[in-house]
Amino acid sequence: MSENPVFDRIKAEIDSAPVVLFMKGTPVFPQCGFSARVVQILSHIGAPFKGVNVLEDMEIREGIKAYTNWPTIPQLYVNGEFVGGCDIVTEMFQDGELQQALGEKGIIPAQA
Repeated sequence: MSENPVFDRIKAEIDSAPVVLFMKGTPVFPQCGFSARVVQILSHIGAPFKGVNVLEDMEIREGIKAYTNWPTIPQLYVNGEFVGGCDIVTEMFQDGELQQALGEKGIIPAQA
């Protein structure tokens, strides 16, 4: 337990699934273009993920930014590690790094 109960809640969310996306909206109904792009990328490569809708919880919405010292949403976590936001995830996808990393971690089938 940390001294910040919001951080404890964020950590519990991050630990609840191998791939967690803090986003605006839900995976079925993203409510921002950047969140929608990351959902589209994860869906395209077949990565199962849990979406956490920051619009439903202001403490999480502001807390996640302080938790990672990253100012924007969406934020992607893989096996508890912060990967990045929309631009980083998009770049990693285009370079094949995202697919390789998720394959190596057994989240999606390893790339040939």
